[in-house]
Amino acid sequence: MERLIGNKDTRLYTVTYPNSGKDTIIMLHGGPGVPDGLDPVISYLHRHFQVISFHQRGTLNSPCYSGNYSLERYISDIDQLATYFELPKFHLFGHSWGGLYAQIYAEQSMDRLQSMFLCSPGSGTGKQWREMGMEVAKYNKDKSTKQEWFSMLRHAMQGFLGSDKAYEKLFTQFCLNCNKGYLVDDPIPVQVDHIVAQPINRTNWAILLYHQLEKMTNPGFKVTVSYGDNDIFGDSTRYVKDRYPTAEFITIPGSSHFPWLQNEAAFYNALSAHYGITNPVPSEPSHRTF
Repeated sequence: MERLIGNKDTRLYTVTYPNSGKDTIIMLHGGPGVPDGLDPVISYLHRHFQVISFHQRGTLNSPCYSGNYSLERYISDIDQLATYFELPKFHLFGHSWGGLYAQIYAEQSMDRLQSMFLCSPGSGTGKQWREMGMEVAKYNKDKSTKQEWFSMLRHAMQGFLGSDKAYEKLFTQFCLNCNKGYLVDDPIPVQVDHIVAQPINRTNWAILLYHQLEKMTNPGFKVTVSYGDNDIFGDSTRYVKDRYPTAEFITIPGSSHFPWLQNEAAFYNALSAHYGITNPVPSEPSHRTF
């Protein structure tokens, strides 16, 4: 069911997958400002839960009229969805930037959360976001030919200056790099032809200027964090481990940044363990770290 849910300076394009009597999972796609391809994950989860997916402010069908991409406004968008659907508590699933978005929300509203599943989440705000960005750049340099890498640098600069088309090319190469060496049906699982520079640039600045996230020694809800064994992030993942010392950290073998495409069975086993689903996709056990 599709609808537009207003919140101050945006209308959030929202799709609900009802499942009567079941808990609700709100999905947070990656980016920022990039329409992410979480449809396979949603398809799996909505057999067991009500699932709510939405385009984040300024992304695809959710305009941001004011150009305000403060993280406080991002937090208020989730609150508005919870109010609209009368959800006193809910689960959050976040991928990449969406995984950091979930952590930012949890710091402010932990009492509303039943659990968080963070799939290859961003490492943190402020200098931690900057450090993580350098790791992503190194990952792409290592995965690219010399020509591809110089093109990525050029497109990153043009995108920073406001070119939507440049970001389209940048994220196309990023997705190709993440899927090099893996047998996947669609190596570009995001809607790169609908990327807009403004939400990317302004959200990045907002993340850089945000305070460092606090340690959550006892959040009061279950937290699971998964990374691929060849993910785009490096040592900065220690910030997430330090932030959630009671969380379960899982390494998905044979995968990079899109584990539901690259090692479907192991990823859905991890999801099933987190959510208590009793009929996961059979697979070899994932390698767990704690």
